[in-house]
Amino acid sequence: MAAVSHLVIAYPELSGSDRDRLQAYRSTRDPLFYRVVEPHFTLVFPIPDGDPTAFSAEVRTRLGDAGPIDFALRCALINRDAFSNMYHVFLVPDEGFSEVKLHDRLYAGRFRPHHRFDIDFIPHIGVANDPDPEVCKRWTDEWNAETLEIRGSVKALTLIEYDGVAIRELERIPLPLR
Repeated sequence: MAAVSHLVIAYPELSGSDRDRLQAYRSTRDPLFYRVVEPHFTLVFPIPDGDPTAFSAEVRTRLGDAGPIDFALRCALINRDAFSNMYHVFLVPDEGFSEVKLHDRLYAGRFRPHHRFDIDFIPHIGVANDPDPEVCKRWTDEWNAETLEIRGSVKALTLIEYDGVAIRELERIPLPLR
């Protein structure tokens, strides 16, 4: 069995038609993650091993009074994977980009040694991946050629375990209403 890592993700609340659109697209262009995880934002990237109870306690401590985040995805971009030979197509928010603040807050304490400053944090929902950057660029251009607007909100964080093959949800933490 591969080493287990813990992550914090946020499953966005989307309209049914937007969710269906993302999933239909991902089913043909996201071979790495379509069958692993639903559309999501990642706020804490894989932290190896560790105690799930301590992981949860740290997230709750850092979360503080963070409230729900409303967002609008209006742009696609291509991103080179820092860990593999792959390229990804991300849908990124121009409203709700403040997820960056929550990401940084979660890495302020016990997770600080795992914060990767060599990789830019871009809030995103991944929709496609391929080893050929030209393929991903074409897909990115297709998204950006239309008037893209997918609105939603993040109202909870989900703590997961990932073994490199499958995820297991550990806990869902609702974001307090402000």
